[in-house]
Amino acid sequence: MRIINSQILTNPNHHFVDSSLYKDVVLVAWDPAPYSANLNVWYKKPDYNLFTPYVQHRRKNPTQPFYILHPKFIWQLWDIIQENTKEKIQPNPPSSGFIGILIMMSMCNEVHVYEYIPSVRQTDLCHYHELYYDAACTLGAYHPLLYEKLLVQRMNKGLQDDLYRKGKVILPGFKAVKCPKRNFSHL
Repeated sequence: MRIINSQILTNPNHHFVDSSLYKDVVLVAWDPAPYSANLNVWYKKPDYNLFTPYVQHRRKNPTQPFYILHPKFIWQLWDIIQENTKEKIQPNPPSSGFIGILIMMSMCNEVHVYEYIPSVRQTDLCHYHELYYDAACTLGAYHPLLYEKLLVQRMNKGLQDDLYRKGKVILPGFKAVKCPKRNFSHL
């Protein structure tokens, strides 16, 4: 599964329609719509016009699974991040990595994630698929990366040593999470 933002679809340097990087995988695209965007308004004026390359790719690869996330989903994830931090954070959309982690948690019983939270081998490499280095990719400039990573670290069910040495966290899938039952009889 490959999570891609609308900039990847629209930037000619990524060769979205022709690159083998986007073949033979499930594609999930998202666009950083404004926080309160109405679906119809967003469809008419997305942040980056992902619909044209989406249609081109679908015509060329009609059997490949390819989804576009509802913009409200992105902002619901941001709300979760905000609810889990004491500071007021800038309302910027979560990263593709965080979106992917949450999608996997909804599909799997357990999710193993490597180097999302950097280990002692920390690098300023921004993406696994390109040689671009910037410390902001680890610490966060646009996305609320620091707060995403703190939340993922709190959810970690793995060993602290694995986190430190390998950047590995083990997260429970949503099916495995047992929420305490509340007693509403007193209401």
